[in-house]
Amino acid sequence: MRAAAAAAMAAAAGGSVPAPLRAFRLRGRGGAQKFGVAAGSLRGLLRKGCRLLQLPLAGSRLCLYEDGTELTESFFRALPPQTELVLLGPGETWRGCFSDVGQFLAAFHSQRDAVVEAAQKLLSGDLAPQRQKLLVDLLHNLDENILAEDKEEDKKWFEGLESRFKNKSSYMRYSCESRIRSYMKEVSGFISNVHPTARDAYKRIIDLMLDKLKSVKYNGCYFDRREEEAVRLCTVEGWFSCQGPFDRDYCPCKHSINPYSNRESRILFSTWNLDHIIEKKRTVVPELAEAVKTRDGREVNWEYFYQLLFTLDNLKLTASAS
Repeated sequence: MRAAAAAAMAAAAGGSVPAPLRAFRLRGRGGAQKFGVAAGSLRGLLRKGCRLLQLPLAGSRLCLYEDGTELTESFFRALPPQTELVLLGPGETWRGCFSDVGQFLAAFHSQRDAVVEAAQKLLSGDLAPQRQKLLVDLLHNLDENILAEDKEEDKKWFEGLESRFKNKSSYMRYSCESRIRSYMKEVSGFISNVHPTARDAYKRIIDLMLDKLKSVKYNGCYFDRREEEAVRLCTVEGWFSCQGPFDRDYCPCKHSINPYSNRESRILFSTWNLDHIIEKKRTVVPELAEAVKTRDGREVNWEYFYQLLFTLDNLKLTASAS
């Protein structure tokens, strides 16, 4: 939705003719009831919403229900009618659909009737399939032995794996290393396409990259939940979030998975991709070969290509369904 809105901003901006009224679906931070409100400007919609929900105008703001993006005037003008919005009072926050899930789970700690009512409201409406998936993923993992690390604590998780893996993190690290190794293999295999006069130089760069990969253990840290937060792609519990397809900055469906939780999730995670944003096969490797060919005695900045091929500078984790 952000991309579509951004594309329409230029056309929507400019002109002094009052904007026509458009209807939106508005709800508050703490409830599921929606109200139809029409306005021609963000300020006008905010004013009407605050009166309706009895919130102070000062400090209140509007955001998308879908992902929590806060609205600006230009962004508002680009939104299609009937977009679902959340009105936030001073100090309130909204994280998109995950906020709904959090409210639903909070009901477990109160009364049973509240759980039933919250579930009915949560699983109805246009976004019901998306919410259902979030709940299924979460509930599927609640009863699993997520925090277990060693083989003796969760033997079922290790079924089908080589006996050398004694804990979950060591296998997950190996899984990431295997992906990085396969990228290195592709780079090495491209040498047959390199101009004959440049192959020796290309081979020397491959050796330099290989030495660096060995020194960092093929960046297996990306999948290892025991690593520092700055270098791993998961939470300390092992939750991974889809970073969206290569041409988007986020995952609209908010896919998440914890391969540490159970054997099925471990297998499913193998279908997730650690993709290159700038394509490896079509762009990065051919450009590396061209740089080596046309270097005219100059040193090729091989570390630049290394970053594009093997690090998070150009890699993003995407769910197979993205």
